[in-house]
Amino acid sequence: MKAGRIHSAGSGEPIDVFIPAVNKDLGTLPHTIDSIRRMVRHPIGTIYVVSPDSPRIRAVCARKGCFFVNERMIEPLPKSSIHYRSKRWERSGWLYQQLLKLSGDRLVRRRHFLVMDADTVLIRPHRFRIGGKTVFYYRRWSQPEYFRTYRRLMGRRPKAKVSFVAHYMLFDRHKLSRLKNRIEARHGKPWYRAIIDSIDRTRNFGFSEYETYGNMVYSQNPSAVKLLPARNRHLRRSASSLTPAEKRRYARKYRSLSFHKRGVYKRKAK
Repeated sequence: MKAGRIHSAGSGEPIDVFIPAVNKDLGTLPHTIDSIRRMVRHPIGTIYVVSPDSPRIRAVCARKGCFFVNERMIEPLPKSSIHYRSKRWERSGWLYQQLLKLSGDRLVRRRHFLVMDADTVLIRPHRFRIGGKTVFYYRRWSQPEYFRTYRRLMGRRPKAKVSFVAHYMLFDRHKLSRLKNRIEARHGKPWYRAIIDSIDRTRNFGFSEYETYGNMVYSQNPSAVKLLPARNRHLRRSASSLTPAEKRRYARKYRSLSFHKRGVYKRKAK
């Protein structure tokens, strides 16, 4: 498969895909890519895998027909300039990856692009545009600090009663640009610097790109958004260890599976 060719996985408008990855994702990344092609019911344009310059990730991209992008080509600022850590935790790389996702509009060609976490595999069909509405998959719990940072950034409380942190999200390039312009106008500095400066550095989960973009879009026009439960399950095993029968069994209840350690969350979204 050549990068850039549209693969018809269903109906609807074509979308690009943006997957940030690092070497620790290599065990899941091929399964993530395969699941997008099987389960996303939109014609898929280009799948961009954005990572450090890794020969192993380049090899996966070549094998899977994806377009490899060195993260430094689109980073809003160098990873070395982000300092978000304490004596007990290190979150600089985590924040850097979120800023990369918000820079996806600099890379993709189509108006809508799916941002997908590299440790998550779709196990049921997904549509992200239905009847002119954007589909956001949601959960009922989140980090309280995500909403505090949103209020500091945007000057208002989030309107949604759910959380948009679901390991993947469809972005609209125009709306993403609008979000960043609004942040810059309000804070008088580049959007990425405003985000970093708005985070409470004593909290190890201080910002969410999905929560921020999702709440901005929802607040503008709730009727243009369709909400569906994410139904994600975290597994403490490798993606390659799952048999087809196990995937079918999980798919009776869940839409996706994530292969990482469960974080500690303290409060339900209101």
